[in-house]
Amino acid sequence: GVAAIPGGFGTGKTVMQHQLAQWADADVVIFVGCGERGNEMAEVLERFPKLKDPRTGLPLMMRTILVANVSNMPIAAREASVYTGITMAEYFRDMGYDVALQADSTSRWAEAMREVSGRLEEMPGEEGYPAYLASRIAMFYERAGRVETLGSKSRVGSISIVGAVSPPGGDFSEPVTQNTLRVVKVFWALDTELAYRRHFPAINWLMSYSLYLDSLDEWYRNKVAKDWSKLRSTAMGILQQDAELQEIVQLVGPDALSDRQRVVLEVAKMIKEDYLMQHAYHPIDTYCSMEKAYHMLKIIIEFYERAMKCVDKGIPFRKIASLPVIESIARMKIQPIEGFEDYAKKLMREMEKEFSELLGETT
Repeated sequence: GVAAIPGGFGTGKTVMQHQLAQWADADVVIFVGCGERGNEMAEVLERFPKLKDPRTGLPLMMRTILVANVSNMPIAAREASVYTGITMAEYFRDMGYDVALQADSTSRWAEAMREVSGRLEEMPGEEGYPAYLASRIAMFYERAGRVETLGSKSRVGSISIVGAVSPPGGDFSEPVTQNTLRVVKVFWALDTELAYRRHFPAINWLMSYSLYLDSLDEWYRNKVAKDWSKLRSTAMGILQQDAELQEIVQLVGPDALSDRQRVVLEVAKMIKEDYLMQHAYHPIDTYCSMEKAYHMLKIIIEFYERAMKCVDKGIPFRKIASLPVIESIARMKIQPIEGFEDYAKKLMREMEKEFSELLGETT
């Protein structure tokens, strides 16, 4: 499949791509540095040999290929760097390997096309980019996919592409971002405001989307849990309600809200800070398995449903907000993956006991 990570300067595109390279379920990782600063490629060269591949235990560099075209190299070679990366990816795919290609950044690639097109005196399109920009971007991303290779032995290989886009000033309406969105099926919108608040990864949960949800629904039901899609929909609904309530809070303050609305704000804060935030350099929080992600979300939604029942029975929100289990939920993400299911069951029992005591006091 294909994904795009557009974001302004300092929103964390490179760190996200490093994380995806390290933890991707792929046999080969190809990292294309296309027109970015030289120190970013130097960081990959320094960091990857020290990182351990979680699948093999060998240095991550053993399954990584770097294609370097940094900003002080000839601009004509920049266009070639992306094609070099995807051609090598197809070579390994045809051998039956799963390949993850990280392109950082396709905006610099498009700028190189604009420069070359200008020197060839071609008719410019929108914002000076060549008229064929959209088709070139589409041709690149359409080379991703899963194939059954030819040959005597049946093999399945795949290419997944994650392209970083660097729109000037974080403006997603510019041509490169818009033409990329027409082709890719996953859009991780990096928000400058979230980055300034030190919320990483700075993916805006309301602007971002995935068109693979229907395709993956059966996989989630079989491999993760039958109620995964339902939990995800509930969490998204809470975040959307939170966005609407934030406008009221900024105008008149949280005291003007009803207790039910304050529960929504509290749970949305849990989802944002205890679930969606992740520390790339923390030994445990750097990676979260699907099973751990499921149990964490289930606990948060369980808290939401119990809190709503308590509010409906007349328990004031301040009593719910003072429950010790809230602190335990905040510590979930730094619990090791091994044995997390037992920890989740213990946390559920703790939550049930505290809410029962709260209801008992009211009775």
